[in-house]
Amino acid sequence: MKPDMGGAPAWEVIGVIDAEGDCAEWSFPADPGAVRTARQAVRGQLRDWGLGSLADLAALLVSELVTNALRHATGPIGVRLVRPSGRGGVLLVEVSDPLPDPPRERAARLEDESGRGLYLVASSSRRWGTRPGAAGKTVWFELAVPE
Repeated sequence: MKPDMGGAPAWEVIGVIDAEGDCAEWSFPADPGAVRTARQAVRGQLRDWGLGSLADLAALLVSELVTNALRHATGPIGVRLVRPSGRGGVLLVEVSDPLPDPPRERAARLEDESGRGLYLVASSSRRWGTRPGAAGKTVWFELAVPE
């Protein structure tokens, strides 16, 4: 099930890289409700794929990246999950938005109320990075799939 939240899908707008394997993707409007809806979509899809053990972590990291996109970009936000064939043991998660500027990891001070999202992504994932698109960027991360 692919909920379409209106407009052109973000992966068409931004141009994410195609991958072989199981894939689920959604597009959300730049609206605060997108964070909760994206978390629910990720959790549900991972449970459907039998990857419930990754659901909480993946949903947390997606919500951080969607929140970053909401703070800094306007337009659709794309979320995509991929279980690549031939690369067993990996879940690829992508969050795309129309802002071309790459995110910056920073050290948040104790009293800061924000600024920890990319740190969470970096410390919780196997690998992560960004890539530019024709009209924005994609932030991606990999999680190890337990055997």
